[in-house]
Order: sequence, then structure tokens, then C-alpha cells
Amino acid sequence: MLCDDVKRVVYFFLDGSLGEGRKVDFEIHLKDCPDCEIRIVIQRKLRSFVRRRLSKVVAPDHLRVRVTQSLRTVPAAE
Repeated sequence: MLCDDVKRVVYFFLDGSLGEGRKVDFEIHLKDCPDCEIRIVIQRKLRSFVRRRLSKVVAPDHLRVRVTQSLRTVPAAE
């Protein structure tokens, strides 16, 4: 696997949706390429930061009720 390949599939790897063969190639490449390894570390930290920030946002109950009611009044697409 080349660095360009890593850039293309990094999100699949981090999501755990990369096929087993590609995952092994990816991990081997990371062991041999410090630049890509750093890229993965940064991406993991970024994803963790975003998840922490987004997980704290919860819509209030009254807003969820209003949205649900509004969606029920929208005619179904034909």
C-alpha cells in the first residue's frame, strides 16, 4: 500500500469498515511509514475531539416533539 492509498481509505480504516486484506496492508504500511502513522494519530485525535463535542448536544424534548409533529403534517412524496 502506498501513502496515497492510505489517504484514500483512512476513514474506512478508522470506522472499522476496511476489508481484512486491506486492513492488514494498511497496518503494515503504518509500521513502515512514520508520516502516515502520524496522519492516523492526528485523525484519531480529531475524530475523538469532534465526538466529544457533538455528544454533548442534545435537542430539548419540546423541540423534538415540534419537529416530529411538523414532519407528520408534511404530505408524503408521490
